[in-house]
Amino acid sequence: MEELDYGIFFLINHSLQNALFNTVTPYWRNMFFWLPVYIFLITLIIQTFKNKSPIILLGVIITIALSDTFSSKIIKPYFKRERPCNQVSIQKKVHLLVPAGSGYSFPSSHAANHFALSFFLFGLEPFKKTWIKTLLIFWAATIALAQVYVGLHYPSDIFGGAILGAFIGWLVSKLVRIIY
Repeated sequence: MEELDYGIFFLINHSLQNALFNTVTPYWRNMFFWLPVYIFLITLIIQTFKNKSPIILLGVIITIALSDTFSSKIIKPYFKRERPCNQVSIQKKVHLLVPAGSGYSFPSSHAANHFALSFFLFGLEPFKKTWIKTLLIFWAATIALAQVYVGLHYPSDIFGGAILGAFIGWLVSKLVRIIY
């Protein structure tokens, strides 16, 4: 299984390298790049849910807090998986496009947080429409894949983060719908 993970990592991190992706992916995975989208989502929630929007926004905060806490504070320290860019046996082969932290790799918190937000929103109107779900999944998946492309995560890291985030987002969405 590890060989498959390495193989897919190098396929994405090396074989797909091109000038456009090398320029775009460091920004694509950066949360500040998405600030206008986050502001748009907050505005949409406030306009759509009106007096119930504080409950929804609290749900968003709880979703991200749980996702980030579980991924970075509980699971990563338990597994202690080195990032590809920090793993001595392969680090010279990794095409690293962003500064590498010393943190652990599994699961990807970027993947967990974006999938958590997406799945939380799925449970709410007006986000239940198929095209919006598709757009949110595409958004979360491309941010997660950018983590592999820039050399910070293995594919299994983003897959694990996506599963964790999807579960947390779905669960918090169910709980919030009970309240409102």
